Formats: sequence, C-alpha cells, structure tokens
Amino acid sequence: MVSIVYIENDGTEHHVDVPAGVSVMDGAKRYTIPGIEGDCGGACACATCHVYVEGDWPQRLPPPEEIEQAMLDFAFDVQPNSRLSCQIQVNDSIDGLVVRTPPRQY
Repeated sequence: MVSIVYIENDGTEHHVDVPAGVSVMDGAKRYTIPGIEGDCGGACACATCHVYVEGDWPQRLPPPEEIEQAMLDFAFDVQPNSRLSCQIQVNDSIDGLVVRTPPRQY
C-alpha cells in the first residue's frame, strides 16, 4: 500500500493507504474523498479529477502527457502544480504524495 494525503479545499486532510496499480483518482473514489469526482471514470476525458500536487511532488512525478495537458484547459483555476489525478499512477515511488482539491470541479 502507498500512503497518499488528500487535502480538501477547506483544509480537511485524509491520510489513506492506496494499493499500487490504481490511479490517485481511484484511491480518492475508493475512500470517498470529497472534491474528486472523476465523472469519466479515469479516461482523461472530463477534468473532474483535477488536483493540485503539493510540495516538491510536481518535480518528482512523471510529466503530464499531451492529452492531460489538453484536458487541464477545461479544469477550474489551473495552477502550475495542477494535474488530473486519473493520470497519476500509484506505485511505491509516490509514497507520501500530497494532493489538494480545487475550490470546485467543472
């Protein structure tokens, strides 16, 4: 299991263990983390799983692919540390990852 911290926009923290091999979005859905909707089920087609990757994690994750960059154009309040959580795969290298939800999802 990989430890991930999901922080809601209001500051509420959820420290959860997510199995390797799923996406960060799947982990949020499994634990019913508010603020990550994932309407398209992880197909990178809706941007409703938008998160802000906190700390030094943006530099430690693989860069977003072109399709993710394009979908972020549809997300609310995109920042330099914005990612789609459906595109971040859970594995041992992201143990301790911290993500924060935006004020709202489109």
